[in-house]
Amino acid sequence: MTRNDLLSEFSTLFFPKVCAVCGEELLSSEDAICLRCMYKLPRTNNFREKEHAAEKLMAGRIPFERIATFCVYAKGGLLPPLIHQLKYQQRQEIGLLLGRLFGEDLRGSDFLAPVELIVPVPLHPRKERERGYNQSQLIAEGLSQATSLPLSVGNLIRVVYNPTQTRRTRTQRWENVRDIFRVIHPEMFQDKHLLLVDDVITTGSTLEACGIALARCRGVKISMATLGEVY
Repeated sequence: MTRNDLLSEFSTLFFPKVCAVCGEELLSSEDAICLRCMYKLPRTNNFREKEHAAEKLMAGRIPFERIATFCVYAKGGLLPPLIHQLKYQQRQEIGLLLGRLFGEDLRGSDFLAPVELIVPVPLHPRKERERGYNQSQLIAEGLSQATSLPLSVGNLIRVVYNPTQTRRTRTQRWENVRDIFRVIHPEMFQDKHLLLVDDVITTGSTLEACGIALARCRGVKISMATLGEVY
């Protein structure tokens, strides 16, 4: 046993790791979420179908190939507290874990087959410094680990620091994100099929704004994936 293993066991003895959903102590083989809660996650499995709710929401707004959402995001459900802890309580392991689980579901599917590169929705550098990380990038890293698809970070950027989208109307959300994304090196995305990754799709305004920036790259194709879909 290494020194790090000993320190980890010692820390767990006094500060046991608990499930982010139910609060029960985790087994040594569990990470962030206990197996019981993991199996209860309300998966949509909509990557197996076309023209589902999320695709209808985005239809006609930007050119895209497909959209997949991992779980239902509903008030009182399992996913909202997980996303809250991921974004606001430094529980970065939740993003990685849920990204990996999503990637394991998508692996080998027709949805994922044409995708060549994973691109997370970026935060403004100031916002990322305040939070300490980009939750969408963590999700994308989990997806990359599970699917072996490469990850692109830093080419799609957010150039405007703007207020949070929380409690905004659909129109306000669009005004809040319009023209705030830019691709630095369009040739890096040229003729590529990209998977744009975010945490939750609500009105779709952020994904739309990113998609508009990405669509300026010649020959690009865009699919999208989010952990949650608001119902």
